[in-house]
Amino acid sequence: MTVERKVTITAIAREAGVSVPTVSRVVNGRSDVAPETRAKVEGLLRLHGYSRRASAPGDRAGLLDLVFNDLDSPWAVEIIRGVEEVAHAAGMGTVVSAIHDRAGPARQWMNNLRARASDGVILVTSALEPVLHKELHRLGVPIVVVDPAGSPALDAPTVGATNWAGGMAATEHLLGLGHTRIGFIGGPPRLMCSRARMDGHRAALEAAGVPADDDLTVPGDFYHASGFTGCNTLMDLPVPPTAIFAASDQMALGAIEALRCRGLRVPQEVSVVGFDDLPEMRWSAPPLTTVRQPLAEMGKMAARTVLRKARGEEIDSPRVELATELMIRASTAPPGGLPGE
Repeated sequence: MTVERKVTITAIAREAGVSVPTVSRVVNGRSDVAPETRAKVEGLLRLHGYSRRASAPGDRAGLLDLVFNDLDSPWAVEIIRGVEEVAHAAGMGTVVSAIHDRAGPARQWMNNLRARASDGVILVTSALEPVLHKELHRLGVPIVVVDPAGSPALDAPTVGATNWAGGMAATEHLLGLGHTRIGFIGGPPRLMCSRARMDGHRAALEAAGVPADDDLTVPGDFYHASGFTGCNTLMDLPVPPTAIFAASDQMALGAIEALRCRGLRVPQEVSVVGFDDLPEMRWSAPPLTTVRQPLAEMGKMAARTVLRKARGEEIDSPRVELATELMIRASTAPPGGLPGE
């Protein structure tokens, strides 16, 4: 024990009426503790300001915290897979949390972080309040941001993908097939990746001398329903597009379903391109042409970076962007013309 530690695990155990191993399991983020007991112990840990980080150098929890806004998107699984692979190889565990864009769960996660004293935090969320940003810095926990869902206002290294180049490549592919009326279903405009994909799309149009038509750009949220709705909005135009670029694979699948409901064939009558290259996209009907975002690799890079920071090592760059790649499959073809044309 160091002088700074004002309370011991033994004292916490005595006050909580539980065993020392039980308190140790709570501190280390173990799951084999009853919820009521965990809540009681964590409350006492917070009350007494207990932190493993006040102990001797090298006394580590052996944990990485991976924090998402939500876990209902398949790309979250890919990032988890990458982080877990690196953590496992380093002999560490991974604690996955979702804060659901709400203050309460975010504060609860922060309280739990203090108790288990994780070695590093990987954020895939932009929903943390400024006061929590300050608390992360105060705790001295190494932080890395993975930014397909935006970057919080933290002075921390970031790992992302070349979203602008990916948006440009998708649109260049459709232009090369002969499409000039290309609908675009965007992601949430507050997110950096959404804006970059749209900017890349418009840059490709400009380079090809194709005027941008604001009516051909509709909003989305990266999920299936917004792709379905956005596609219907585009196809209701007096002159509908012959191709659609959706800024996520899930929206692309929603668009394909909207076209199917209208009796339109993909790609014979309307081509569709997505973004992400989730594993199941090669098995969609038809297999989806999409921009591959290296999600698992981004998770690996983030985990390696936060581990280097935890060891006190210098990192090569404060921002890393991994290359995207256009995966051409069966959902795109030259314009075939809509019925009645």
